[in-house]
Amino acid sequence: MMKNRLPILFTLLLLGAAATSSAAGDSLLDPSHARVLTPAEQTMFGVKSKGVQYDARMIRAAEIARQRAHPHMTWHCWAYVKDALVAANVIQSRPTSAWAREAGDELTRNYGFKKISTRNPFDAPIGAVIVYGGHDAGHVELRTETGFASDFTSSEPYPRPVIGIYIKPA
Repeated sequence: MMKNRLPILFTLLLLGAAATSSAAGDSLLDPSHARVLTPAEQTMFGVKSKGVQYDARMIRAAEIARQRAHPHMTWHCWAYVKDALVAANVIQSRPTSAWAREAGDELTRNYGFKKISTRNPFDAPIGAVIVYGGHDAGHVELRTETGFASDFTSSEPYPRPVIGIYIKPA
């Protein structure tokens, strides 16, 4: 069931512990960019965010996602994810691939993302880009604290086979 939830888009460069279960032994958090959330930001990130250090770019990305997400899909998931990654300065230029199912290849080839070993969207670290296949363009979304976000938000992952889950190490 798709639910309209406040998106907590990606905290790609934080929560190294979540990423280390699938990627590496070192934290991805860059302490020089980290800070604790304000009470207003905590309402967007959820109750589990209290006391956690977040990268300022990821906080901005969550704000962007919350402003842009729709309650229902618009069939433009990859465009929304591209825009959020650029707007949050996670990447410097907009990816050019047309299909969502091509997102992982382009992100790893051109933007320094790494594919992690898990294929379970619920095990993906917050901020991970999850790419799904299918008989059409596929789907792409970002893992959030409360679920998943792209052009819409949901508490459940998209019902398609996972091609890969990608993170951008610091």
